[in-house]
Amino acid sequence: MMKDTIYSLFKDVVNKNKTRAAIIENDRILTFGEFSELVDIIADSFPENIKSVGIVMSHRAELIAAIFAVLKCGAMYVPAEPSFPAGRIQYMMNEADVDLILTEKEYTNKLSGFELRLTDCEICGAEPHAVKREAAGSPEAPAYVLYTSGTTGKPKGVCVSNRNVCHYVRAFADEFHPSAGDIMLQYSVCSFDIFVEEVFASLLNGAALAIPAADDKENVRALMRFAEKHSITMLSGFPYLLAELNHLPEIPASLRLLISGGDVLRGAYVDKLLSQAEVYNTYGPSETTVCASYYNCNTGTVLEDGTYPIGKAVSGVKIRILDKDGSEAADGETGEICICGGGVSYGYIGGREEENKAFEKLPDGTVMYRSGDLGYVLPSGDIAFLHRKDTQIMIYGKRVEVMEVESELYRCKGVEQAVVRAFTDESGLSYMTAYIVPVGGDIKMSEIRRELSENLTSFMIPEFMVKMPQIPLNSNGKPDMTKLPVVMKEGAV
Repeated sequence: MMKDTIYSLFKDVVNKNKTRAAIIENDRILTFGEFSELVDIIADSFPENIKSVGIVMSHRAELIAAIFAVLKCGAMYVPAEPSFPAGRIQYMMNEADVDLILTEKEYTNKLSGFELRLTDCEICGAEPHAVKREAAGSPEAPAYVLYTSGTTGKPKGVCVSNRNVCHYVRAFADEFHPSAGDIMLQYSVCSFDIFVEEVFASLLNGAALAIPAADDKENVRALMRFAEKHSITMLSGFPYLLAELNHLPEIPASLRLLISGGDVLRGAYVDKLLSQAEVYNTYGPSETTVCASYYNCNTGTVLEDGTYPIGKAVSGVKIRILDKDGSEAADGETGEICICGGGVSYGYIGGREEENKAFEKLPDGTVMYRSGDLGYVLPSGDIAFLHRKDTQIMIYGKRVEVMEVESELYRCKGVEQAVVRAFTDESGLSYMTAYIVPVGGDIKMSEIRRELSENLTSFMIPEFMVKMPQIPLNSNGKPDMTKLPVVMKEGAV
């Protein structure tokens, strides 16, 4: 077995920490030694020469063990949440050409047409084999395929190698110094690379992983009770989760590290958390393996628009800001965020030639990923994120960046949370709706419009404003568009 595979790092950790806790649940704790045996049982159940395994399971120790079992066999795993629509799961598993799907009995109705292995009755109750399966795989072998939203309307699968993940495990350790005394919360859905960070950056660095039950995820107070009960020290999530923590009187004293990723982090989201834990803003597309940059908010400052910078490149990564001609943009000048180094993945599976053009081969043979995000370098050397190249809309023939409008809303007095979304009317013309959670539950829209008009031209002020008791979030921790009321607008006659 070659070094720099996920499983080789795992075995090294197991050998050093056999009696230490690896997986923590409300009703059981598995040591690294016990967890490794569960991995072996699942791996021994697989046929020879598997290449791709789907995983559709509830969040518990068996899910994490299934992932390591697939990797032990030198195959890649393709995760899907059981709550995903059946059509989406079928599309993902077909495109990834999975040999079989690991699942549980209650989810089989969504998986017709695939060879299934039931972990709740066929596998995990088995006895360990006398002779364990030999580990296989190489650093260049694909480790997983994560599906993200595609511009074509179909999800696109990002293929990440063992070497990519091992690179990120080291980068995480270099910045955050996890140890055997640390416990990471497993909160993210398996289809986001926050999950990759939770699982591999903890276990492969000798820290434990704590998995809450469904009841523990009902609200942020229940989640923090779980965190306090199990002395969780590290939490990684979307900024909206940190914003909820920010409203609590206090967070568990055990929490030393709060990592925000996946969206813009505003100062208002974490201003009360800074005195209670280390807070980091991170940036990185799935295509570059979890995070490409880190920013320590405790020692930093917010920008004029109220957001935090995304920081500097993680260990083993180089970030370039390139102008329209592909040249290095001068410091302070806006350009596209481009990423080189150990995290750059293989790209998208399924022959997506057009989309794979974002992965540009450089003259030295390395590959650079063009993120499609715009940013600039601050005097400190940190990078400020602006917005995506493709999130502009046209209103009255003029360009409007929706994120800029949202940032201005956060500067208005009396606004606790805000989301701005663009829609089109019956004639296909764009308009914006702002969803606002007021401080103390009361707000005057006329005052909000007046404040916005001090910094935004009239066409940039949202046409409709909706007062909300809270911004609903989906299972991924992002604003749930399906639960935001749509204000319909007639087209021009």
